[in-house]
Amino acid sequence: MRIMAEIPDDHREKIAADPFCATLGIELTSLEPSGARTELTITDDLLNFHGTPHGGVVYSLADAAFAAASNSEGNAALALETNMSYLAAAEVGETLVAVAEREDETRRTASYRVDVRADGENANGETIAIFRGRVYKP
Repeated sequence: MRIMAEIPDDHREKIAADPFCATLGIELTSLEPSGARTELTITDDLLNFHGTPHGGVVYSLADAAFAAASNSEGNAALALETNMSYLAAAEVGETLVAVAEREDETRRTASYRVDVRADGENANGETIAIFRGRVYKP
């Protein structure tokens, strides 16, 4: 059985203060060993020319959860590969929630799945996208 350690406040603050995430409005709302949750409310300035959230925004939200989860235990984890499946579009005003969980781990790599769902008053919890990523742990 693996003992789950608490994440030091300074490490949590460092992950939460990511400048790119701040630019987009992505917020880290939960961080635990091997897991994380990020959120982003869709605004007009995050839409593409179709009037739906830009795929890069949805990817960035999922990638932020992946990065936080894979680095949550204090050791560097570097992305080796990622992929994203887009399943539905969200609407302006909806909050997207990305939940990352570690699925597999070896001595030098780990794999994560991130589910992105629409949340909030007008959303039905629909899955917007599924992201998978693998990291290298030097």
